[in-house]
Amino acid sequence: MENIDWGSLPFGYFKTDYNVRSYYRDGKWGELEITSSEYIPIHIAATCLHYGQEAFEGIKAFRGVDGKVRVFRWDENAKRMRRSAAGIMMAEVPDELFKKAMVTVIKLNEKYVPPYGTGAALYIRPLLIGTGPQIGINPAIEYLFMILVGPVGPYFKEGFNPVKIQLVSDYDRAAPQGTGHIKVGGNYAASLRPADRAKMEGHANILFLDSTEHKYIDEAGPANFFGIKGNNYITPDSPTILPSITNMSLQ
Repeated sequence: MENIDWGSLPFGYFKTDYNVRSYYRDGKWGELEITSSEYIPIHIAATCLHYGQEAFEGIKAFRGVDGKVRVFRWDENAKRMRRSAAGIMMAEVPDELFKKAMVTVIKLNEKYVPPYGTGAALYIRPLLIGTGPQIGINPAIEYLFMILVGPVGPYFKEGFNPVKIQLVSDYDRAAPQGTGHIKVGGNYAASLRPADRAKMEGHANILFLDSTEHKYIDEAGPANFFGIKGNNYITPDSPTILPSITNMSLQ
């Protein structure tokens, strides 16, 4: 991939050669399918379109100094996706299917794994959506699990340098007993407006306060928050925070 400037990659969508998919029908998951298409056929009454039955994950694979490709704690992402699926009544993806799909799609697109030392990674995006049609508010009976991948640079355009974050007190990311603890699209839709405002005002992103009293730090738009004080690792204890695998690994 000599035409890719690995050191200047943004964090965004990058077309690669293949993605993988599996359909849940008649109470069971089907065989893994490989496709080069970037599109999916979907029913106009699919629950993911009308009622937000959608969960996703974000994982990274890195090429080591020895040339081998390693994935960071994917098993924790698989567990978290199962919790997300259970939280909004979707079919759960078994670990075996999750791993097979992930390994397959990485191998198919291995040329897109950035070289060691570039600061870039192969981003892995598992996605689970309700595809069965419903007009009443009910869970689907059919689902689609897929994984797409693409090379990315650091999440913030500033790279690994410090960034300015805007504290938000007039928007809530999630309700106190809602879906904040699982990784579903609706939580991120709720952050779009305050994040856009923050960027217009010169900030890289936002930091939410708790949605009950609006006086305690909760989490940032794209990440958990932690601080170091007196050699102690401090991170908020809140039921509305998405459990971060990075945060968990650092504790």
